[in-house]
Amino acid sequence: MRRGWSLILEPNNSIRPTMTVSVIIAARNEELNIRRTIESILGQNYPKELLELIIIDDHSDDNTSLIVKEYEDKGVKLIQLNENGRLNSYKKLAISRAIECCHGEIIITTDADCRMGSNWLATVISTFEKEGAYLQSSPVVYSEEKSFFERLQTLEFLYLIGLGAAGIGNKKPTTCNGANLAYRKDIFKQMGGFKGIDELASGDDELFLHKVAEQYPEKIMFCKSKDAVVYTDAKPDLKSFISQRRRWASKSTKYKNKGVIALGISIWFFNLLILVASVLALFGVKFVAWVVLFALLLKMVVEFLFIEPLTRFASRKELLWYLPLLSLAHILYLAYIGILGNVGKYDWKGRQVK
Repeated sequence: MRRGWSLILEPNNSIRPTMTVSVIIAARNEELNIRRTIESILGQNYPKELLELIIIDDHSDDNTSLIVKEYEDKGVKLIQLNENGRLNSYKKLAISRAIECCHGEIIITTDADCRMGSNWLATVISTFEKEGAYLQSSPVVYSEEKSFFERLQTLEFLYLIGLGAAGIGNKKPTTCNGANLAYRKDIFKQMGGFKGIDELASGDDELFLHKVAEQYPEKIMFCKSKDAVVYTDAKPDLKSFISQRRRWASKSTKYKNKGVIALGISIWFFNLLILVASVLALFGVKFVAWVVLFALLLKMVVEFLFIEPLTRFASRKELLWYLPLLSLAHILYLAYIGILGNVGKYDWKGRQVK
């Protein structure tokens, strides 16, 4: 996987973007965050005539819509969902509704609690144009942590972003993040939008990536630039963290690419074996104890070799001190989430979905 990351070259964005872009944000009860996100996007060093910002209010019961309306004179467009029936995937509906009426040749999705540097959009779009991409993933990094638990999440999230980038670098795309995702509108329509993947609440990013990868894996890119980073927040407590990871894990058995499913199951089974072996070792089985120790050391070494360049990219090398603890925590939570994410319903922004 480290090879896949190293194969992606940092872009030299010397060209001026010429394509129109629609930035789309699905927001639900984001009155505390949405203003900063809007300001970040309106403050981009990007030709104003080529930029369109559309925010879809997903049945908020706070002041999200009122805040968005404050920016109407600056060209920000508001769509308010008003669905009577019960859906499972409101976010995919929100994005689809915006794409139906947007003017951009390129769609960029991000979240209502994100912030970006002023060169974010120019970097993402110029790389997109230069590479002739159909779909482009870009980095998402946690920042402004308030606790040890949040810093631990930052390191783990770098690992996840790196896995997605490495897969793209190896021309075997597996994962991406909808907080910083760009794709051509005509490709979205050619793929039938979210048709066939709309039964899950989650998956507007990864499952759509897989649809494009089925036909055009060589046209999927990753923008490896610090200027392209979108910053967001880690979860403040264990309950919200588990809920988020459960939502992400709910997609793991829905991929059409069976190789990706097999890889995910293998990783889950490896961690489960370490967990079971650790329990046996506690009961005095010496041979098993040595096997567990070897597996843990091997796991930590492999993870260090992979994640070290990612911490350099994000200028967060101090987080490497947390890697031993993260490796141990991974064993517990991956075994747990791997099962929990594929059974029953979970809470997402005040809704019970599956």
